[in-house]
Amino acid sequence: MHHLVKPDIIMICVHCPGSVRNLSEVASYCKHTPELKLRARCCLNQEGAILGLDLQNCSLKDPGPNFSQAHTAVIIDLQANPLKDDLANAFRGFTQLQTLILPQDVNCPGGINAWNVVTSYPNYQTCQGQRDFCNSTGDTEICPENGSCVPDGPGLLQCICVDGFHGYKCMRQGSFSLLMFFGILGSTTLSISILLWGTQRRKAKAS
Repeated sequence: MHHLVKPDIIMICVHCPGSVRNLSEVASYCKHTPELKLRARCCLNQEGAILGLDLQNCSLKDPGPNFSQAHTAVIIDLQANPLKDDLANAFRGFTQLQTLILPQDVNCPGGINAWNVVTSYPNYQTCQGQRDFCNSTGDTEICPENGSCVPDGPGLLQCICVDGFHGYKCMRQGSFSLLMFFGILGSTTLSISILLWGTQRRKAKAS
């Protein structure tokens, strides 16, 4: 049975012409696991999820609007591109990323503290072993009392309310009632509609 790759997932794989270079780190990673396959600039698993992305030498100033489609990637190669230095937000949600290859003059997203090993070479640098920023900050009060810290990419995190709490700083207890929300919304909309209808009728009678 053939697994079809969704067109919206493959867009980042054809972001620039060509295919994964034979001797690249992405090609090496992909060829070491029989279930993975190379497709354009990507290394995909059987479900069509991107595990490797090779966009080296693509004249990129930034990763582009489709870059988030590769949030499942374990390895990404962006070397030999005129990238802007600040890439932190471009990697939001990339929690699986373990190896990132960048131009030599571009810093690892999240800084050196977001990675276990940062190595510089004459033409590129590698960021390896993404750290869990929730554990590495050493700040136990980084999230509110009823919130839980969840990694959200290199040097990034988010606070999620634990079960039974919601709202600002997770201070409201009990489940958020959608029924009550839509009930209030519906009755407000109905009241405004009746008011406008009445206003229009009065205007019509006056004329």
